[in-house]
Amino acid sequence: MQIDIITVVPGLLDGPFSHSILKRAEEKGLAIVRVHNLRDYATGKQKQVDDYAFGGGAGMVMMVEPIAQCIESLKSERHYDEIIYMTPDGKTFDQQLANQLSLKGNLMILCGHYKGVDERIRQKYITQEISIGDFVLSGGELAAAVIADAVIRLIPGVLNDETSALTDSFQDGLLAPPIYTRPADYDGMKVPEILLSGHNENIANWRFEESVRRTKERRPDLLEGTDFDIGEKRN
Repeated sequence: MQIDIITVVPGLLDGPFSHSILKRAEEKGLAIVRVHNLRDYATGKQKQVDDYAFGGGAGMVMMVEPIAQCIESLKSERHYDEIIYMTPDGKTFDQQLANQLSLKGNLMILCGHYKGVDERIRQKYITQEISIGDFVLSGGELAAAVIADAVIRLIPGVLNDETSALTDSFQDGLLAPPIYTRPADYDGMKVPEILLSGHNENIANWRFEESVRRTKERRPDLLEGTDFDIGEKRN
C-alpha cells in the first residue's frame, strides 16, 4: 500500500511514520507513506496556497489551483483507490472503515487547513470525506496520521502476530476484555484464576463475557440492536 498525504505543514508528519509499527511496515516493503508539501505546487514568490473567502467572513480558504496541480501530478503516477479529505463534517472514522481501507492499494489524503478547501476540490476530486471525531483540530495532519496508523497495522505481515489486530477493540463490535501479564500477584491484586488455568475454551468464554460486560458499562451504544448478553457463551 502507498499512502500519499498532501499538507501545507509537512513538518507535523515527520514523527509518526519514522517509528514503531509504521516504520517496520515500510522496512518490510508492505506500506509506504509519502508526504507532499502543497506549497511546492503553488506559484509566485510567496507560494500562496490560501485566499480570502468569497462573501466575506473570518478565516482563509485553501485555493483550488495548488491542490488541483498536486492531485493531478500524483494521479499521473498511479491509480488511487480513494482520495480522502480530512474534515470535521466527514464520515466518522471507525474500525469498520479502517478494515475497508486496509484492503485498498493506493490512498491519497488531503489535509484541510485554515477554514478548509475550496468546495470545488471536494466536488471534483474527493471520493471520501472522513472525520476522526466531533471536534476541530488546527489542521488535518494529525487526523491523517491516525488514519494511516489504523489502516497500515491491519495489512497482513505488518504486525508480528497477525491475530493481534483481530482481537482489538471494535473488531467484533465489542471493547477488548481486561488483559494481564506477570506477576500473577501484584500488591494483593491477583490475575483471575481462569487465565492461569490453561483451559482455552473457558478462557475464550471468559474474555467474551468480559468484553460484553465492559462494552455495556462503557459503550452501551455499541450494543444497540445486538443480542449480546452477559453470561452468553461464545459460539
